[in-house]
Amino acid sequence: MAFLAVSALSALITAVLTFREAREAILQRTQTTAVHDLRTQIDSLAPALPFPPRPQDLQNFALQLDRAGGSRNWRTSAAYGNGPAVPERLPGNPSVVTDTLRNAVRSRNEPLCQRVERNGTPWLTIGMPVTFTGTGHKASGLDVYAEFSLADERDDIASLVTAAQAGAVPALALAVVPALFAARRVLRPVRQLRQAAEKITGGALDTRLKVTGTDELADLTRTFNAMAAALEKDDARLRRMEANSRRFAADVSHELRTPLAAMSAVTEVLDEDAAQLPSDTADAVRLISGETRKLTRLTEDLMEVSRFDAGAAALHPDEVDVALALRETLRARGWQDRVTADLPEGVRARFDPRRIDVVVANLVGNALRHGGPPVRLTARAAGGRLLIEVRDNGPGIDPEVLPHVFDRFYKADAARVRSEGSGLGLAIAMENVRLHGGTLRAANRPEGGAVFTVDLPLREEP
Repeated sequence: MAFLAVSALSALITAVLTFREAREAILQRTQTTAVHDLRTQIDSLAPALPFPPRPQDLQNFALQLDRAGGSRNWRTSAAYGNGPAVPERLPGNPSVVTDTLRNAVRSRNEPLCQRVERNGTPWLTIGMPVTFTGTGHKASGLDVYAEFSLADERDDIASLVTAAQAGAVPALALAVVPALFAARRVLRPVRQLRQAAEKITGGALDTRLKVTGTDELADLTRTFNAMAAALEKDDARLRRMEANSRRFAADVSHELRTPLAAMSAVTEVLDEDAAQLPSDTADAVRLISGETRKLTRLTEDLMEVSRFDAGAAALHPDEVDVALALRETLRARGWQDRVTADLPEGVRARFDPRRIDVVVANLVGNALRHGGPPVRLTARAAGGRLLIEVRDNGPGIDPEVLPHVFDRFYKADAARVRSEGSGLGLAIAMENVRLHGGTLRAANRPEGGAVFTVDLPLREEP
């Protein structure tokens, strides 16, 4: 389009300049020829004119000049001194010679021309003073005026415009060919770059483009290929590091299970006898017992995270009574008296009871530890979705912390200290909800406190 616009503008400028030059040349040639012919006729007829001429003499002189005009078909008039021009024009056919031209001819005593338009028709008017050649071109006081139509010249100029317009259309049509060629040469590599970028965005980092030519687009293609190669190399390295870290966490967690199981059994025995031990020994036993339990939970959480990362987390959905399942979660942990439950009766949903138990237990446990009473657990069904909310009346979550609450190992020490947790609870809860095709959201309530919302489909997606 830009190429065509430039071509059209160039053609228009050329046509305008050509039109102006041709128009001026046609009019100037007509004017020069008319002045020459009029001077020739005056030089031929003026010597026979008596001086000073009478009005009848001026009328005869003008009539002779009209006859001598031939094909030019001019109309002439003559004026002597300050007298009127003869012959006088009828009211229905006035002269087009202006007073401005008459005054200029008398004052300057030289031939002058003027173009005027009357009733849509262009005219050329000529004013020519007659001089005595034998006395050093002395002014005789006789002025001759001629006027003739430029309609033929106007038609010639109009023909030029028509010809220019007729020539511009083929020129623009021919400009389409190089325009399309240029556009294709530029846009095809750009389109290929866009398609290749989309492929890389989709994960096809092995995408490469063929480099042709030596222009700027070829340099851009080489840079793109180099960038794609660097991305592929970095991606492979990052994937390898990520796989190694996952395998390391899984292996460490697996290897820790056996010694931790033994340590847990020993600490349970020691806990039973702690009351009979010396005070310092009892405190040490209880400390070791607590830390062993924390390490056991951390190991279990790490193993669960590794299963999510490896895509090995299995979902075992079942048709479950929602109210019954959530009440069982509270009962199993002794939270019935500490949590207000508003659960609908008769609502059934299809989900994995064990995983939803983990989600709700984590949310309620966090609300009890870090929020303020009362803690409220609600559930409702709406639009084919199951919404489970856990609310507290604590200080809420710091707005700067809110976007990171589901990040792994993230502890908002300034807002909610989780010294007893592993930093993986909310991350595991999020993964469990995602496994069901749902979402888990965290927000602050306008009246104060935090609210966590679990959004699950009531039935499995087909």
